[in-house]
Amino acid sequence: MELEAAQANLNSCLAAENSAKLEYESNKNLFEKKIVSQYMLDNSENSYKRAKAAVSQAEAAVNRAKVNLGFCTIKSPVTGIIGEIPVNPGVQVSPSTTLSIISGNSTMKAEFSLPETVIEYAVSSGYGGHAKNALKNFPDVTFVMKNGTEYPYKGRITGITGMINSSTGTITCKAYFPNPDGALFSGIQGTVVIPSSRKDVIVIPQSAVLRLQDKALVYKVKADSTATAATVTYSDAGNGQDFIISSGLNVGDRIVTVGANNVQEGQKVLF
Repeated sequence: MELEAAQANLNSCLAAENSAKLEYESNKNLFEKKIVSQYMLDNSENSYKRAKAAVSQAEAAVNRAKVNLGFCTIKSPVTGIIGEIPVNPGVQVSPSTTLSIISGNSTMKAEFSLPETVIEYAVSSGYGGHAKNALKNFPDVTFVMKNGTEYPYKGRITGITGMINSSTGTITCKAYFPNPDGALFSGIQGTVVIPSSRKDVIVIPQSAVLRLQDKALVYKVKADSTATAATVTYSDAGNGQDFIISSGLNVGDRIVTVGANNVQEGQKVLF
């Protein structure tokens, strides 16, 4: 109603402006022919200016009414799927009332945790020299749904939190996946897979490595099936299960991977 009244007033002011303009132009022509006085010309000019000012005020009132009307219309900031509507028509609401939740589904955000060792590995292996740079240079990631199906579109890791969870030793990351087909929904669960590859390295289970003060030992099995300790250096493979051996083992060496903490030097090992 306010907008309609303001628009009607604007139309009236426009008509009055047009009439004042015609009267002013007419008096101007008559003044040039010395038919009307300067007073009549000035008076008509002032009337025309007042009419123009009234039009400006009416236009401002229309714009203000449009803004007020906008406050009566609730619009979602994103395009997506509407969730549950917990209120019904006629229910009194306040600014803190949740009317619904809109899931913007054109791009989906996945939140997941990575062990801090993965971040350390990413920084130390040439992905960028800094945690955020490392994640920027990470390859595209994939999303595997709970039923084992791999989502067809690749995602990108776009950010990490600045703090490691002291109780879990993990850091929270965010990856965005395009969702043009609407196959992903808010709240869906799955696994984010980060590809990683290393060439010409020896990888062994973490359970095979024994830590003795400042040394790391692996029990090798000799040709006569006896165990002998070998000092190794290693780095984390980043998957929470394996180590990458830098020195101390050779290709073809047999090692103890299960129960290594119970093995003694020279003991026979049965396979």
